[in-house]
This record gives sequence, C-alpha cells and structure tokens, in this order.
Amino acid sequence: MNKVILTIMTLSAIATGCCNQTTENPLLSQWNTPFETPPFEQIRLEHYMPAFEEGIARSRAEIDSIVNNPEAPTFANTIEALERQGSLLNRTAAIFYALNESATSPEMDSIANLVQPKLTELSNDISLNPALFARVKAVYEGKDSLNLDKEQMALLEKTYKSFTRNGADLNDADKEKYRAITSELAALTLKFGQNVLAETNQFALNIPLADSAKVAYMPDFVKAGMAAEAQGRGEEGWTVTLQYPSYSPFLTYSKERDLKEQVWKAYNSRAYKGNEYDNSNNVKRIAELRLQMANLLGYPTYADYVLEERMAGDRKSVDTFLEELLRDTKEYAVKDYETIVAYAATQPDAPKEFMPWDFSYYNEKYKNEKYALNEEEVKPYLQLENVQKGTFLLAEKLYGITFKENPDIEVYHPDVKAFEVYDKDGSFLAVLYMDYFPRESKRGGAWMTNFREMYTTADGTEKRPFVTLNYNFTKPTADAPALLTFDEFSTFLHEFGHALHGMFAQGRYASTTGTNVYRDFVELPSQLMENWTTEKEFLDLFATHYQTGEKMPSELIDKIIAAKNYLAAYFHVRQLTYGINDMAWHSITEPYTGDVAEFENKAVAETQITPVVPGTCFSTAFNHIFSGGYATGYYSYKWAEVLEADAFSLFKEKGIFNTEVAQSFRDNVLSKGSSEHPMTLYVNFRGHKPEVKALLDKMGIPQK
Repeated sequence: MNKVILTIMTLSAIATGCCNQTTENPLLSQWNTPFETPPFEQIRLEHYMPAFEEGIARSRAEIDSIVNNPEAPTFANTIEALERQGSLLNRTAAIFYALNESATSPEMDSIANLVQPKLTELSNDISLNPALFARVKAVYEGKDSLNLDKEQMALLEKTYKSFTRNGADLNDADKEKYRAITSELAALTLKFGQNVLAETNQFALNIPLADSAKVAYMPDFVKAGMAAEAQGRGEEGWTVTLQYPSYSPFLTYSKERDLKEQVWKAYNSRAYKGNEYDNSNNVKRIAELRLQMANLLGYPTYADYVLEERMAGDRKSVDTFLEELLRDTKEYAVKDYETIVAYAATQPDAPKEFMPWDFSYYNEKYKNEKYALNEEEVKPYLQLENVQKGTFLLAEKLYGITFKENPDIEVYHPDVKAFEVYDKDGSFLAVLYMDYFPRESKRGGAWMTNFREMYTTADGTEKRPFVTLNYNFTKPTADAPALLTFDEFSTFLHEFGHALHGMFAQGRYASTTGTNVYRDFVELPSQLMENWTTEKEFLDLFATHYQTGEKMPSELIDKIIAAKNYLAAYFHVRQLTYGINDMAWHSITEPYTGDVAEFENKAVAETQITPVVPGTCFSTAFNHIFSGGYATGYYSYKWAEVLEADAFSLFKEKGIFNTEVAQSFRDNVLSKGSSEHPMTLYVNFRGHKPEVKALLDKMGIPQK
C-alpha cells in the first residue's frame, strides 16, 4: 500500500478513535503488571485519542460533582476532591507526553496537535468556572480556622493561587481573551519543539570513503560513531549529525574548518533559516501572548507574573542576581577565551581569524598540552555500565537505597532498562527507567520525567513514582563499549539527582510532592550531585579502565579538576547569556516585531565574548524557554549553583559519604516537595541562607 495513503488512514483512525471498547484499550484498563507499571508492549497509537477523550469526559464529570455538591465547601470535598480528579487523564497524559519526547513519530505529533486544544479547553473550563472558584475561595478565606497541617495548607494555597493566576477573577470578556491566549500558546509551544526536532534531524554531513584522510587522525571513538551513523543511514563513509554525541566530538577533534563551519552554523541556526521549520515568528508571538496574558492578570510583564511564584521572588532580584554574577566573572571569562585564542595563534594550523567553530578543537589541544588531558584519556575509565554501577553505589552509601533490574517490567524501547528501587528498610520506593542512547524519535539533551507521580489515594494507599531518565550518550560499537566523556558523566549524575528528588517523594498530593517545586529550587538536587564527579573516594568505587581494570589515577583526577576550573568562568558566562536572554524576552512591555537575532544580540551584548556570526540565532531553538517550561526560569541553573555549592560545602566538611548530612538533605529537601517554602527547607538543612561566596570559591574566582 502507498505509504502516504497508509499514513493518512492511520491518522484518520487516530482522530476518530478506532477503539470503542474499554477492554480493547490498555489505557482504559487496570494494569496487571509489576507495581502497576505501564504496559508499553500493549499500547498502540490508536489507543491514545480514545483514552484522552474518556479521561477528559471523566474529569468534566468529576468537576461537575464538586460544583454541584449540596454540602458547604470544605477542604475535603473541594480542595482534595479537585486534587484527585482527573486520574485517568493524568495517567494517559503522563505516558503520552513522556513518550512524545523520547519515542515520538509523525503520528505522535499529530495526536499531540489534536489533543492539545482539548486539554487547554478543559484547563480553562476548570480555572474559569465561577461556581468552582467560589467554593475554592470560600475554603481559602476560612483557612485559619481549619487546623490544616503544612502539606494541606500548601495544597490550599497552591490551589487558590492556581485559580487566581489562571484568570478566575477576570470578568467574562477577559476570560474569553484568556482562553484565546492560552489556546494559541499551547499550540505554538508544541509547534516550536516540533520544529527544533525536525531541524535537528534534517541535517547530516557525510564524508565519503574517498575522503578518508579527513577522519583518519580522529580518535577511534569519534570515527566509530560517525561510521555507525553512516551505516544506520545506509551511507558509506562517516556521517556527522546535529545530535550532541555526534556534533560535539566532531567540532572537538576535526581539523576540517570548512566542514566544522558548516556543522556549527547548521546547529546554531536551527529553526532560523526561513524554511517551514523557522521559529522566528513563533518566538515573537509566544513572547507577545505571554505579555498579553500577564497584562490581563494585572502584571506589567510575563517575568513579573512568573517570578511571583519563585524562590527569587521578583524580577528585580533575578536581574540583580544575573548582573552581579556577570560583573564578578566576565573579566575572567574573557581571559579564558583569550587564552584559547592566543594558543591557537601559536599552532602550525592557526586560523587567520579565530571563529566559534574553532574553539572546541583548540580548547581540547590546549587541555591536552597544558594539563596533559584529553577526552580520550578520560573516557576509558567511564564505561557506561560502570558509571551506572557507581551512581547506584553512591545512592546506596548516602541514602541506603538499592536497585534491582527487572526485565519483566515492560519498556517502550529495546534500549531502555527498568529497575526496582528499594529503601533502606527494604520497602519499595520507585521504578526507575534508564534510556541512554540517541535516536531520531528522541529529542536531544538529557532530562528526567515521570510516568507516575508519587501520591496517596483517598483510602490511604501510597502510590510510588515511576521515574524515567533520558540521555543521549554515544552507543557502543563493535570495537568498544559505551564510554562517556567527563561532561556526559556530569550529566549522568545531574539527571540522577532529579531522579532522587522524584523517588524520595513523600506526601498525599501529587501536585506538591517530588520535583513539583519552584523552578529555581528544582535544580538544587541535580546540580548538587555533580560535585561527586571529581571526588576520588567516589571514583575509586567504579572508575576503572575498561581494558586494564586499573583505577582512575589521582593524577588524572587532578588534571580533570584543573582543566574543569580553567574555563569555569567562560562557561559560567555562557550560562548567564541564556538566562539574560530569557529574562529579556519575558520582560518586554510591548510586542516585539523586529528580527529575532537582533533582539537576542542586543539583550546579551554585555555577555558576548565570541564573535557574532550573521545568520545564527539560539532563541529559535531555545526549547527550554519556548517549549520546555523554563520561561523566566533559565536563571535557575545559576541560582541552583549557588545553592548546591553552599550545600556541598557541608558534605566536604563532614565527609562526602556522610549519612547524617545525606539524611538531613533527604528529610529537608528531597522528600518535602513544595510542602513548605524552599528557602525554609534550605535553611532547615543548611542552617543559613545560601551564600554566593561558595560558588565563586568553587570556580576559583577572587572575590572583590
């Protein structure tokens, strides 16, 4: 059958809902699986729309039941009832949207496009329901007489604010405006991410066998990865793509400046090429709609609206925070960059004009010469299986938890592994899915999400979380196992920190447990974990050479630390660039109608260290803020670095495996969710508010 016709028929079936009987659709059935994990092997594309539609219908019925309850509104019959409604819809959405990130397809994208307006309409119908808000408001106004505990009070506060911050107090005309804005935003943010993925997948540069001299000098792991990519595409020779495990090593080790320029420009102009995937108008429209929504709700900018519900508190605090960090570090970042430029000028192959696509190559050469260090020296000690083993051992040493792989738990792709996680008392804690390798159906980067949040049912049954970790590491080849770079090792621990936050969740309500915390607090557990990457006492547990079995030498660890620190300021300022750009887009007070790159360049001019290359723009591929939920939140990575540097100093003082410090961190941070304000939780753990000094000390930057 013609492939196009088949696709149209498939989408038609999806749109109309081909499964009419509950028994035929696993998403509408009880799951007789280990721990009630999703039965991925049974779930088909045609199951999603009927499950979404049924979930939406049930959610509406449950909302009607709350609204029409003849009894006076109480915390139980209104606030808790609201929290617990929509269980079928939440279960379906959790699975679908997680898989749409890690195992997507054109059909999945089509389902997302079909269902997103329905979900936005439902959300608006709930938050803009005057009778429902009246019940919520009545409970909220009587909160002081209800004798609620901290977790209940947190849920009440969160529920009330959710209504007011989503238009419940607007008049009827403004409510309709709000509906229109949020509906368009939902569609645009979805499209933005789809465009970035399409642009990433569209580019591939093949080096034919006849040009073997262009790859002959590269490390074996780079050549093997490129050869495997070519083979997977049915090509001969070596192929580089814009997926990070391909793109980054190529820029680091290739001497072919013309090819590197092509790859670098392709990556840094994603969705900014004037083609069908161009996100320029989407960026401007998303920023404009967010401004309109904020204005409608009484805020001068979208940043003001968002930051009201963040640890930082307000726009001025974030702007001041970023400005002060830039002031204290930029001169050192410039020195870092100038060091590499000056070094490149001394080399036989020195470029006439140093450009951004030259940086990774000469940086690697400089590290190798100055610190006698390159990735090829480090990677043999970081075999993926050993890193996993070491990370599990670290969690066991700190928190007493253990991991058991279970092949009977169904997974959504052959690369994925599922683990049962048990607490130190032997009780079941979570299911952890590990998804390590890139594929065209998976977006780039690394992230943690949940197939199920932790919560407690109305009858007191505890439902433990199903956590998934997604990476894009280089796959093993016929000649070598999967070996991680040091940056990938850091990424492994970073995301595992998020997983711990999710797995240690305690409480009654899914919306206040686990990682459901302020955006500028959620990165603390993840960035804290990165500190162990250079601790020899930890590395000795697992970091052995995959061929010789020897432990990673102390001298190599010292080199890693030195090499990591020497560009710390440069990479720090690069992160500030993203944070400042984010704040600029969401601090506009009038719609922006000009060129996206011009706006971006003006916003980040003070952070600019490398030459500006015409035709490039990172805003159009900035998934974090235009598609991934980090709008007015990218600064939180630096905010969390201050928190984690200050927090880890206590581990350094007491011992990196100190179980008392770890237990305090678990009790006061990891298990608390958003049951209390994050600053209160942090001070309960650390004994004082976070200090910027700890971060500057860690980076080796003198304080003025």
